[in-house]
Amino acid sequence: MTDTTPIDVAVGILLKPNGDVLLGSRPDGKPYAGYWEFPGGKVEAGEAVLDALKREFAEEIGVRILSAEPWCGVEHVYPHAHVRLHFFISREWQGEPRALEGQQLAWQGQMQLEPILPATVPLLVWLDQLRFADNSAKK
Repeated sequence: MTDTTPIDVAVGILLKPNGDVLLGSRPDGKPYAGYWEFPGGKVEAGEAVLDALKREFAEEIGVRILSAEPWCGVEHVYPHAHVRLHFFISREWQGEPRALEGQQLAWQGQMQLEPILPATVPLLVWLDQLRFADNSAKK
């Protein structure tokens, strides 16, 4: 049984000009190990969500977020935790993503990775609409 108080989590979608997005696999030892998700992590007490996103990206994948816009928020109850996910989209960052926590990383155009973390699955359709609308406008 999970605590009913949601845990705030900052989640970032690195979006390349061609529409590719970065996903990471959850490392061994964490719930849902091996599932693919967008990088991010817990917001610490007193920390702004965007600051948490920047910190997590530096710690997990060695990337410095230069700008990110809020995209959407989702709550999901897992067997181990109730999370409130704050999604941001970043089109500007410094550094090449590196797996600093034993995870795998993969850039994806059409999503071909499985399994995807359950809270992320419903957002993939919305994300495709955004990504492909952006790309068709640039053609």
